[in-house]
Amino acid sequence: MNNPSVTATAPDATGAMSENKAAGTMQPAVAAAPESEATASSIRSMPMGKAINAGLRLALANDPKVLLMGEDIGPLGGVYRVTEGLHAEFGANRVLDTPLAESGIVGTAIGLAMRGYRPVCEIQFDGFIFPGFDQITTQLARMRNRHEGTITMPIVIRVPFGGHIGSIEHHSESPEAYFAHTPGLRVVSPGNSHDAYWMIQEAIASNDPVLFFEPKSRYFAKGDIDLTTNGTPLHASRVVRSGTDVTVVGYGAMVGTLLQAADIAAEEGTSIEVVDLRSISPIDYAPLLESVCRTGHLIVVQEAPGNVSVGSEIAATVAERAFYSLEAPVIRVSGFDTPYPPSKLEGIFLPSADRVLEAVDRSLAY
Repeated sequence: MNNPSVTATAPDATGAMSENKAAGTMQPAVAAAPESEATASSIRSMPMGKAINAGLRLALANDPKVLLMGEDIGPLGGVYRVTEGLHAEFGANRVLDTPLAESGIVGTAIGLAMRGYRPVCEIQFDGFIFPGFDQITTQLARMRNRHEGTITMPIVIRVPFGGHIGSIEHHSESPEAYFAHTPGLRVVSPGNSHDAYWMIQEAIASNDPVLFFEPKSRYFAKGDIDLTTNGTPLHASRVVRSGTDVTVVGYGAMVGTLLQAADIAAEEGTSIEVVDLRSISPIDYAPLLESVCRTGHLIVVQEAPGNVSVGSEIAATVAERAFYSLEAPVIRVSGFDTPYPPSKLEGIFLPSADRVLEAVDRSLAY
């Protein structure tokens, strides 16, 4: 896949936009305010769900070829109200309620992309994506390669994923490894509101299909968003907390769990460095490898079962590229290799700060 030239947008005081293609960002179209004033006015605090909503709104406003598709995303605003208000603002031709047929949603989006549109599909729940699996992996992922790059597939598939919501089977799955394994697909997952706001816009700007995994347990967690700049490319990983003793890496909802574990460890005298992966395919290993070379220890954390997983790939790659820097084996902390349990047991199934800290202790004991 070619790495698309990504542009993102941010409103100024009047809502105007101007593009800086060289920087790959959109900058305010008016003269910049003094630094202190600009900084104060450009920071907003909002839950992740609202941040995605704001990013979708900007994408719809900036490009008439962007449209949203999904079950109950129109007047209802989606199960989690992530698309709330967009149907009223942009109309039924831009924000489409679809039948309950994921294969139809994705198949229609492929046809629309071939006609020049940029569809953004919502899969209502993670476990519902499998009826559309054929269209995603055998059509969407292959179409650009099949036509030797003469057509593009600028399609985003939004997938609320993961647990921590006390829901039932098929509503708390983590199927990201299926798609990360498939050549031709980009797979990303934001861990905070700032990333959610910017990454959804960058995903929509991509000429390749992007699976956008949204940690549903973080929809209502507030975070600060810098509306003037992203600062991190779509497929870049990032150190979100510096440390010296152990490196821990995760993505999506697990980033919050890792930061919680780091806070607890600091009280006990252990310094944990936290890396937010952000992109699951492709993976940006540079910050992770640099961190591991300093700490000598790595814990990989994910909600998905551990067998043949994203965590497995990270562990193998780090062991291959940083073998002589490791002072202990790479340790994985994951969901168990069982179907997702009833809600009363999900606290045992899902990685917690305690399970992460237990893995840290095992690593440091080597």
